[in-house]
Amino acid sequence: MIDDVMRRYPLPGDEARLKSKLRSALAGLDRKIVVLDDDPTGVQTVHNISVYTEWSEEAIQSGFLESSPMFFILTNSRSLTAGDTAGLHRDIAINLLKVASRLDKKFIIISRSDSTLRGHYPLETEVLRKTIEDNSSIRIDGEIIMPFFREGGRFTINNIHYVQEGKYLIPAGKTEFARDKTFGYTHSHLGKWIEEKSSGRYNAEKVKYMPLEKLRNGQIDEIAETLLAMSDFEKLVVNSLDYYDVEAFTLALLRALRQGRNFIARSAAALPKVLGGVPDRELLSESELIREKTGTGGLIIAGSHVKRTTEQLEELKKCGFIKFIEFNQHLVLEPEKLNNEVNRVVAEVEKLLSSGKTVAVYTRRDRFDLGARDREKELLVSVRISEAITDIVRKLKVRPKYIIAKGGITSSDIGTKGLGVRKAVVAGQIKPGIPVWITGKESKFPGMPYIIFPGNVGTKDTLREVAEIMA
Repeated sequence: MIDDVMRRYPLPGDEARLKSKLRSALAGLDRKIVVLDDDPTGVQTVHNISVYTEWSEEAIQSGFLESSPMFFILTNSRSLTAGDTAGLHRDIAINLLKVASRLDKKFIIISRSDSTLRGHYPLETEVLRKTIEDNSSIRIDGEIIMPFFREGGRFTINNIHYVQEGKYLIPAGKTEFARDKTFGYTHSHLGKWIEEKSSGRYNAEKVKYMPLEKLRNGQIDEIAETLLAMSDFEKLVVNSLDYYDVEAFTLALLRALRQGRNFIARSAAALPKVLGGVPDRELLSESELIREKTGTGGLIIAGSHVKRTTEQLEELKKCGFIKFIEFNQHLVLEPEKLNNEVNRVVAEVEKLLSSGKTVAVYTRRDRFDLGARDREKELLVSVRISEAITDIVRKLKVRPKYIIAKGGITSSDIGTKGLGVRKAVVAGQIKPGIPVWITGKESKFPGMPYIIFPGNVGTKDTLREVAEIMA
């Protein structure tokens, strides 16, 4: 049980002292932190941070010139094939090098991905490393693996990654996320997961591990020595049970960076918050988010099919002020019928929004099964479904009061293709782990709150609670 684990690893009691040391160290950081986010949910721990949905030299330079030490680039690579993912990461690395050279700036990359271990790993970080090393004098000494995400109940203990379900911690390899059709895996031990995902190219026995005991005992010098000893893109798994562990590790990481070492991190959302020096802030309220009185209702779109989303959707149906429309994504292989289905939903949504009603559009809960064991084909079908859902927003002529998008691919496509966002500002979180963008002036509905609700975050009540906050 989670309470038993927390009692087994009590915090040392010097949290204020550690935070003070970390603030001082961060003030001397001479690198821009560039977070490549494989879906829009990675900003679920930050606020007042820019998110760019393109990676041109102009966009990257704009990020470098911001006063903030960090900016995000939304790649949405979890919805792409391996080939497309490799291509975009090569493009990003090349443009990063060009801008950094032109501005005479250093940088560190965080490859932010799913806290339940799904995504194009190790492809993304390997492409980044190779491209950077082939086109500059920079050598990447190591890769940091840190999927800890407290807000979502993701913890790494004794090198095993866990997902919290109620009061219990379930090894990640035993959860529904490990059975993902595209990014599935079997191992919960992160060294063995690395070996599995790399098809044996990285051996679990050669992976370095940072135990909780060293982090809790404040052995910063020893942790820094471990980082300084890394070479040739060695892997370091960092155990984490609390933000204290991330802060202790970051303090050591900063020492290694100051001595000229280079790393790429593959992490969930906790590390960007700590390395970026983002302070805590209160959860957002409706009054802080609604900048334009539209007289229309809000729009909720649920595309995710994980068990938690389905449970949340059932709870949402208890809200009497919401009208529900089911979208039949099973027409995905019949383009004309699917287009007619999109138009039907758009007409109903516009009518309800205009009358001030909040609308929830959700895909059928029985998943469409292609019947193939080809992961790329399964991914392409998922992308076509997401594009159809995105068309609902793209075709809307009525501005909603707000939009909530449920699911990573769904929220990315709606944000970039449906709303046309090129740059957004993260206002904060409306619930733990649930970020809110304020859409840019170039977007379809400028200045609108866009609530990005990950498929695997929250309790069964959380979606209903967010809808009630925004009512």
